[in-house]
Amino acid sequence: MLDIQKRLTSLFYILLSLPATAMGFALSVQIAALSWILNTQYGLAIDEIGLVWAAGPIAGIVGQLVFGLLSDQAWFWGGRRRPFILIGGVLAALMLLALPNLGNIATLLNSENLLGIAILVALTLDLSINVGFNPTRSIIADVTPPDEARTKGYTWMQTISGSFGVLAYVIGAYFGNFFLIYAGAILVLLLSLIPPFFITEPRELDQPGPEPAPVDEATPLAPNTPATTRAAPEGSRLRKALLAIFPLWGYLAYAAYGVFNKIIDGTPLGPTGYVVFAVIIFLPPLYSLLRREDQRDPLLAGRIGFQKILAAHAFTWIGVQTMFIYTYAFLEVRLPGLTEAGLGSAINVAFLLLNLVAAILPALALEPIARRIGRVRTHRYAILIMTLGYAGIWSLGYSQLSIFVFMAVAGIGWAATVSLPFAIMSSKVDQRQMGLFMGLFNLSVVLPQLVASLGIGEFLSATADKGSIFLICTVCLALSAAGWSAVRE
Repeated sequence: MLDIQKRLTSLFYILLSLPATAMGFALSVQIAALSWILNTQYGLAIDEIGLVWAAGPIAGIVGQLVFGLLSDQAWFWGGRRRPFILIGGVLAALMLLALPNLGNIATLLNSENLLGIAILVALTLDLSINVGFNPTRSIIADVTPPDEARTKGYTWMQTISGSFGVLAYVIGAYFGNFFLIYAGAILVLLLSLIPPFFITEPRELDQPGPEPAPVDEATPLAPNTPATTRAAPEGSRLRKALLAIFPLWGYLAYAAYGVFNKIIDGTPLGPTGYVVFAVIIFLPPLYSLLRREDQRDPLLAGRIGFQKILAAHAFTWIGVQTMFIYTYAFLEVRLPGLTEAGLGSAINVAFLLLNLVAAILPALALEPIARRIGRVRTHRYAILIMTLGYAGIWSLGYSQLSIFVFMAVAGIGWAATVSLPFAIMSSKVDQRQMGLFMGLFNLSVVLPQLVASLGIGEFLSATADKGSIFLICTVCLALSAAGWSAVRE
């Protein structure tokens, strides 16, 4: 073990952050370039682009859960997380290279279905990223104690990863998205292959505290359930995992319907269908958020607390994913004078500012503030500020300057979103099953992403007011801030 790891120095936190940075950089390249390529180079419509983006959450549902669980139990190549980081990094770099070559891949496969090829490439890219993403986050919890050191680990992760994300958008804005893709593939490969060999993973993981919510006991219970009946239910691991993610059941139902519907005929839901699914999606989170975390029973409090985090975090990601996928459509309407190159540049500058703020704040501001007022309260305030940023873009975003200013404001919430929830969640679950719980937690990201990709894409394709994109973002972030107010520190 390196001395910097024994002493948990700043240099070690930087080293520990690099594998997650590799996966984050791959996602930044995808965010910056995928919608732009599909729209300007291949002429896909907004709902078709949403369908391509749906491939990512589908890969995340399987990838992060499965590979997180496997990384809890595996040990080879000198580590528990290391093998999956190495494999994921190599595959992600290769799939980035496929993005600008969709036409060549279609020709090679003798296929005229460009949409199908785009979905296949996006699915493979996201699956590759998901092989490594969960382990890159879990390894931080593995090698840091569950106190301020762990918060520091995740805030440093976002500071380093966010800084490279800013670099991605700088490259895209000044050198073009094609240069960004090829440079990104090299960087992802280097950051995922080298750092893991300088991090020593513990062979055994101990449960450090009295707040475990292991999946064997993760069944949502009624608030007044007697202690004698709180034994783990019989059944499969899958059944118990489904019970643990109770607040996400509505999202899961819509995701299953949306994917099946697109495969069959793609018939729109219509107003009544949207209302029905809205109720199905909102009721489980509402029930979970209204439950009380009674600290006299730490086990039950841990279960309820984990579910509240899922409920609140999911609303964040509907708004965030809607922004990432459809900002190009918003800019086309609000800034009609932009050329194709100008549109790509404006998107990169907007996301550059978002990520610049997100890179600066976690280690320099959010971590010190969290030490003073608590991680949950810090996160809630940041989400409120992001809500105001989205509201500003929706109501006042009619020039590049105004959009860029409010996107920077939204970056405060983005800084918190990609750092603090990991530290908050990791304090409420079993340390020995961190990979599994990272996978379950990731469902509060990928299932809302599917709602944004399928449901919101379908809605936007049918409405002439593309300015409603950021109205949707504003409402979702406001609901998330309200949800986080129900989570206990």
